Amino acid sequence: MGQTLFDKIWDSHRVMRIPDGPDVLYIDRHLIHEVTSPQAFNSLKDKGMKVFRPDRTFATCDHNTPTLHQDRPIEDPASAAAVAALAENTAANGIRYFPLGDPGNGIVHVMGPEQGIILCGQTVVCGDSHTATHGAFGNIAFGIGTSEVEMVFATQCLMQAKPKQARITVDGRLRPGVTPKDVILYIISRLGTGGCTGCFVEYSGEVFRNMSMEGRMTVCNMSIEMGAKGGLVAPDGTTFGYIRGRRFAPQAGEFEECVAKWKLLHTDEDAVFDKEYRFDAADIPPMITYGTNPGMGMPVYAEIPDSAVGCDEAGFGKALSYMGFGKGLRLEGFPIDYVFLGSCTNGRIEDFRAFASAVKGRRKAEGVTVWLVPGSKEVERMIEEEGIGDVLRTAGFELRQPGCSACLAMNADKIPEGKYAVSTSNRNFEGRQGYGARTILAGPLVAAEAAVTGRISVPLSYSASI
Repeated sequence: MGQTLFDKIWDSHRVMRIPDGPDVLYIDRHLIHEVTSPQAFNSLKDKGMKVFRPDRTFATCDHNTPTLHQDRPIEDPASAAAVAALAENTAANGIRYFPLGDPGNGIVHVMGPEQGIILCGQTVVCGDSHTATHGAFGNIAFGIGTSEVEMVFATQCLMQAKPKQARITVDGRLRPGVTPKDVILYIISRLGTGGCTGCFVEYSGEVFRNMSMEGRMTVCNMSIEMGAKGGLVAPDGTTFGYIRGRRFAPQAGEFEECVAKWKLLHTDEDAVFDKEYRFDAADIPPMITYGTNPGMGMPVYAEIPDSAVGCDEAGFGKALSYMGFGKGLRLEGFPIDYVFLGSCTNGRIEDFRAFASAVKGRRKAEGVTVWLVPGSKEVERMIEEEGIGDVLRTAGFELRQPGCSACLAMNADKIPEGKYAVSTSNRNFEGRQGYGARTILAGPLVAAEAAVTGRISVPLSYSASI
């Protein structure tokens, strides 16, 4: 029986097997930020130890950082202390740190690939659940807890039981106006938030082969929203082209040697998965969520259903009550208060290109607050170089500075209680974007329509194709 892509990477990183226990895996890349690292650093220091392989660890600040006036001291004392601790700990351990304002700074899952830190066939960990993003490069990438962060600091290894595996295949061609975010929201709505619990998911088929790297990262990013431990896509020419020439990537002849090895990273034809799912691209519409988990999703133009996969009746009713919705309600045309474009899910340059293309020649809706937050300084730079910033400002929008922003209520960008936000982030849990905030997840094109109409709307490019 053949091996899956996951099997090949796992086996090549297994240091040892523990009898009747987990495997010990070597970790190629350890990404850290200001939220989960302080306790691990302190524990390491208490033991009289330092980071074992600082050259394999890369740090940035993102969660607690403001998205305005980054040239000034951080006003919130707790956030300021967290960012200061990261600077001190990385300096003490010789870890490369991308501080606020640095050209390489940004959300950890955006700036890592941009800088060429993330390659192919690697094991990648971070004290952050959306580390799954980096599986888009053909990697085993997953989030870890604070004690595991300390373990990687001390040994560059982790003890892990090998998980089960699933494959999701989507063939055919997507309709105009359907984005990678819509693809993953559709999949989660069909499988539920527990559809791939504990599995690593390989995404295969025509749709993913035709996706950009930004799109693949969006899909892999949200793998965990259906219970998966991570997701991955086999590397190909698109992957190699993205990596080529980036700051920390192999250069010249060394890069070509790497590509020769990376081309072997694919699933064998006779490999067997624990779960298999197939979908038709033509069935995928622009999506939104209507409840309080990412599995409660539906087409923008649909009515709220009577149930959701994996959600019991009591939980379903509680979610609708929190959102102020009811069964059978049609959300197309529903007025909203906030729009958020950004996060490690949709804060890349491709997302800003899509948003700008949809709002060009139109005007921001009156009474709607719109936060456009680049995922990194690199995205911010490209927005201006490509003229996207001019398009957005002409339409009445303002750009903020890089950071996690309104994805989660850990900085100043919070959605007020009771307000509705169309958000391109990854989670719509109660209070995720602020106490009492009501989050409607969507892709950048649906967000753009909401920003110029003030209502939940189908993208114009999709309307023409129905």
